[in-house]
Amino acid sequence: MEPDRDVLITDVVLRDGLQDEPIIVAAEDRVRLGRLLLAAGLGSLEVGAFVSTRKVPQMTGTDAVLQVLARDATAALHTLVFTEFGAQQAVEAGARSVRFVVSATDGHSRANAGVTTDVALDRLAPAAEVLRDAGVRIEASIATAFVCPFDGDTPPVQVARTAKRLVQLGAEVVHLADTIGAAHPGAITRGVMAARDAVPEVPLGLHLHNTYGMASANAWAAFGLGIRRFDAALGGIGGCPFAPGASGNIATDDLVHFFHREGVHTGIDPEKLAEARDLLAAVVCHPLHSALSLVAKPRVAVGVN
Repeated sequence: MEPDRDVLITDVVLRDGLQDEPIIVAAEDRVRLGRLLLAAGLGSLEVGAFVSTRKVPQMTGTDAVLQVLARDATAALHTLVFTEFGAQQAVEAGARSVRFVVSATDGHSRANAGVTTDVALDRLAPAAEVLRDAGVRIEASIATAFVCPFDGDTPPVQVARTAKRLVQLGAEVVHLADTIGAAHPGAITRGVMAARDAVPEVPLGLHLHNTYGMASANAWAAFGLGIRRFDAALGGIGGCPFAPGASGNIATDDLVHFFHREGVHTGIDPEKLAEARDLLAAVVCHPLHSALSLVAKPRVAVGVN
């Protein structure tokens, strides 16, 4: 963790936020958004994914976005990969940090990856080898870590088992994802404790969606458990195209506002973040979902960064 931050927020709007949009945002506009987010003080961004552009055309040009942003950025720039081919693409594009995503439940894994969780983990082994050989840092996210749209509530033992396998593959950080935004603080506690018991040496993070309006409560519960890494998407947009019911992510602007009101340092400038939000609304051509996007100017003038 950087010394001027109590928490590290990774903005995922360039990947998770845009992957479910009906339009394809040009790589040039994604670069503009990324630069504004970096200027606002974000220390970590998800900038895209090396996946099939036939299935997820919104991720076309991830290599270009990564390469341009990496020229001047000192922040961590993450890209997602699911396969050995994706890992090779990431290495060729100059990626320094890659995230794997694996579902804790077989129902979502089949919808998202076409195979069970165990098979998906096995398939990642060659990708992990490619990344390790290239010196690329590996992080991981466990989808449906709390609730699955196909299998219901996720048993914590499945989260623990998946976390352990991912760490064996080389993951240095494990994020638990509330993919459909149906978790509550009790579920967050059970999932976090199970993962922590399974991989006590590895930092944990949280990836939250806000379908039922519980994301801020879940973030605060996780903060009380010692979680200091949070994913969020500017404006609260995004979702998983392979998870029925998945709505927008917890909004970066709302989460920053929430933490600042509680005296938690994020290192992020709310006014500069609002500039990025204005651009985002323009490029996606629809209103955003964050609470702050609905608040009249002046936007966020309270709290600390």
